[in-house]
Amino acid sequence: MRSTRRIRWAAIPLAATLVLALSACTDQELAGYMPGFVSGASPVTNHTQLVTDFWVNSWIVLLGIGFITWGLLLWSMVVYRRRKTDTGLPVQLRYNMPIEILFTVIPFILIIGLFALTARDTEIIEKRFDAPEVTIQAFGKQWAWDFNYTNEDVYYSGIQVQPDLSEGAEQGAIEESSLPTLYLPVGKKVEIQLNARDVIHSFWVIDFLYKKDMIPGKTNYMSIIPEREGTYAGKCAELCGEFHSQMLFQVKVVSQEEYDAYIQSLRDQGFEGQLGTEYDRNSNQANVVASANESK
Repeated sequence: MRSTRRIRWAAIPLAATLVLALSACTDQELAGYMPGFVSGASPVTNHTQLVTDFWVNSWIVLLGIGFITWGLLLWSMVVYRRRKTDTGLPVQLRYNMPIEILFTVIPFILIIGLFALTARDTEIIEKRFDAPEVTIQAFGKQWAWDFNYTNEDVYYSGIQVQPDLSEGAEQGAIEESSLPTLYLPVGKKVEIQLNARDVIHSFWVIDFLYKKDMIPGKTNYMSIIPEREGTYAGKCAELCGEFHSQMLFQVKVVSQEEYDAYIQSLRDQGFEGQLGTEYDRNSNQANVVASANESK
């Protein structure tokens, strides 16, 4: 009876502390400190909350299992510790069938559960829009980016980011104006077609909590709805050569009016049409080989 009361009086303050701690959490803390969240603002894309929920809930389950495991270890060390009056060896047990089954079934259930949730969320995230409102064709190239705005028939061709050589600039700083920039209108169904001009790259917008490989000769797709205006950092997430670390870009999610104005600015600069596969290194190599074979 006395031990039960002790446990009760220990559990009450522990539970109260846990409730207070959770109630005092900010949006950033409740999101597991994942990027892309600002207190009081909507998630960056329609998939951001889904990814975050999976991340946080997985950690809650795993930490729960961890606390149970650590508690059982501590309990065993305290209850079954060797006392001064003990002599000889304790009773030796070869195995315990119920415990063996428990230790097999629980991990199996956890693995199946995590796999099922992963498959469900992946299917939602990877589902393409039947009728995207904005279509972008993005090309990764060593070590910059090209963006075709397919609906508007204009393009942007980026260059590798340049170091900031101005006086007083920190070592390693880059010139912000040289960053390749992709504009997206807020609240629209956007499909980004991902291609590579030379080697494998990876299109990663950090705050989107989403990245996808860009493979030469293959088109991958990213379907999102940007839900919060702002500027978001992006980079190549696949080691692609000497200047991989400088293969940066940014995404500006803007209003429809600002998006239209940007498209018009590209048109005014003469960037009309589309940058196709004629600039792909592999295509050019294939053409050279074909021409050489024909000449023979």
